[in-house]
Amino acid sequence: MNRTILVGRLTADPELRTTPNGIATTRITVAVNRMPNANGERVADFINVVVWRRQAENVAKFCAKGSLVGVEGRLQSRSYDAQDGTRRYVTEVVAENITFLGSRGQTGPNPSGYSPSASYNDTPSSNDFGSNMPADDVPFPSGEEMSAPTTTDVSAEDPFKDFGDEVVLSDDDLPF
Repeated sequence: MNRTILVGRLTADPELRTTPNGIATTRITVAVNRMPNANGERVADFINVVVWRRQAENVAKFCAKGSLVGVEGRLQSRSYDAQDGTRRYVTEVVAENITFLGSRGQTGPNPSGYSPSASYNDTPSSNDFGSNMPADDVPFPSGEEMSAPTTTDVSAEDPFKDFGDEVVLSDDDLPF
């Protein structure tokens, strides 16, 4: 299984390029933080990522240096002959999916901007979800409108009464 998942920030603005066949591509480098070392210092790895087609166009259009992205893809190694005649080896992630998690201006523990304490009109509240909504717009009944749960007696009718007293199964009928 060859699966890679990364979360990090772009180290430069992406540049969109097109192959001779007209396929869009961009190469980005994602800075991914490692766990702190024994001294408490954080070290980053700089991972090369190749993005193709529509994903490449979206990355070039919506991301910039410092953008927080999630990358899902596969690790790929390849080689090529450099202009000086030496053989060069490259290992990179070929992106299958890129998720835009935030921009370079959004930092801290919650870069996505999601706030679980924000209410309907985006002002902080404490457990009063929807209190500033008109009663007709609330998609569920309020406390006064709720009644005791109704129960249905299912024991009155046997759903298997027409199948007889015995069910015969062979080994071919079992899924395992």
